[in-house]
Amino acid sequence: MATQRKVPLRKCVVTGEMLPKKSMIRVVRSKEGEVSVDITGKKSGRGAYISKSEDAVEAARKKNILERQLEVKIPEEVYDELIKLIRRESIL
Repeated sequence: MATQRKVPLRKCVVTGEMLPKKSMIRVVRSKEGEVSVDITGKKSGRGAYISKSEDAVEAARKKNILERQLEVKIPEEVYDELIKLIRRESIL
């Protein structure tokens, strides 16, 4: 009998939902204070998970949710990159 592997869950900082890690995008702040989108989920630093939906990204942008979570100013490019990633995945 195959044992079921536990699916790692993470909480979306926008919606508050617990979702499988794979269905979310991680935004990470490095020790130097640089913010980047972490596609692999393995970069070191303080991470915040966000649902793969444009609505969640827009809500995070409007309400500065990622800024509060990561305690650093989030460049617009990070939000643009998140939206690009989500759109690319929805095409696949």
